[in-house]
Amino acid sequence: MTEHVVAAAAATAVDEIQGRLADAEIAYRVQQFYFYEAELLDDGRFADWLEIFDEDLTYWAPLRTNRLRRQAALSIGARGEAAYFDETKDSLAWRIRRYDSGMAWAEDPPSRTRHLVSNVTVRHSGPDQLTVRSAFLVYRNRLQTETDIYAGGRTDVIRVKADGSLRVAQRELLFDANVLQAKNLTTFF
Repeated sequence: MTEHVVAAAAATAVDEIQGRLADAEIAYRVQQFYFYEAELLDDGRFADWLEIFDEDLTYWAPLRTNRLRRQAALSIGARGEAAYFDETKDSLAWRIRRYDSGMAWAEDPPSRTRHLVSNVTVRHSGPDQLTVRSAFLVYRNRLQTETDIYAGGRTDVIRVKADGSLRVAQRELLFDANVLQAKNLTTFF
């Protein structure tokens, strides 16, 4: 009987925090985490960037289409359908190794990027887990005339590890444009 009461109390405690906005200290830590991530990407430190992700990472960017208002629910592709990215930590590591090998011709010479992250909202989604929504703007320049600007939103599931570190377990990217005008999509978001 006591175990049942304890389990019910624990479930109630989890239910009470799920969806609740995180306090200012946690929100600040997450924002600093994102700013550090942007710094790693803009400095081309991709192997270090990979370390912010948990081992079971899913990194997904569905395609989107223009739909009438009554069909808005169909405007974003579902899992298993075509996507810009549908990756794991291992596939991102493979892309980084290829990039570092010099065999990624679309990045030789490498692009210059600037990652801006804003509108960060942090909510509790379970014990030691946060759901974070943010907006991004990524500027990319390569050679003299290739310039791309990507805008969109991200929804991340972040785990708070026992040592207090943060790791992204899931990232869903949603580009605002339904057709990306870039010649290639080699940028990390």
